[in-house]
Amino acid sequence: MALPLPQATFDAEAYLAWEATQPERHEYIGGEVFAMTGARDGHNTIALNIAAWLRSALRGGPCRAFVADMKVQVEAANAFFYPDVFVTCDPRDRGPEADLAKRHPVLVVEVLSDSTAGYDRGRKFEFYQQIPTLLEYLLVEADRQHADLFRRNAEGLWVLHPTAAGGTLTLESLGLELPMDTVYEDVEPSGQANIAA
Repeated sequence: MALPLPQATFDAEAYLAWEATQPERHEYIGGEVFAMTGARDGHNTIALNIAAWLRSALRGGPCRAFVADMKVQVEAANAFFYPDVFVTCDPRDRGPEADLAKRHPVLVVEVLSDSTAGYDRGRKFEFYQQIPTLLEYLLVEADRQHADLFRRNAEGLWVLHPTAAGGTLTLESLGLELPMDTVYEDVEPSGQANIAA
């Protein structure tokens, strides 16, 4: 996660107005804004593969997939994030009041990088858990074929479902099966980590 920008704190409304004028993306947590860094080729390819597959699989239904430029608002944490991919099926996320940020995702996907993996697995996950509609949180590694899917069970506990190369991700929140081969299609190897799944 980047350091906060050196400026006065914002309330959520001021952040949204300011963010709409910025050339770069910034996440917002409790009045502070954090600049988002660019991603590597593999990271972008993985996110695009997942988003394109979801868009096709969800076509004609009530659910919509979004990619990195759409924000998710975590009201309970006074925060806005830019997930790599997310899906919302809630009609409240379709009106004009949800044009800049969605509040009711069922699935959030983050592609991990060396600089963000700890944050995505830790503090950011804590923030996302405060979204009542969120049922699944998918963390996809960029340097090897592995994904960790956290699913909220009936008791409200988050249960880990890891998937390795050649496997299939079961997205119960959407009733879909996503092959790992699709997730990593056209991802160029970046080193030895890609050889061992």
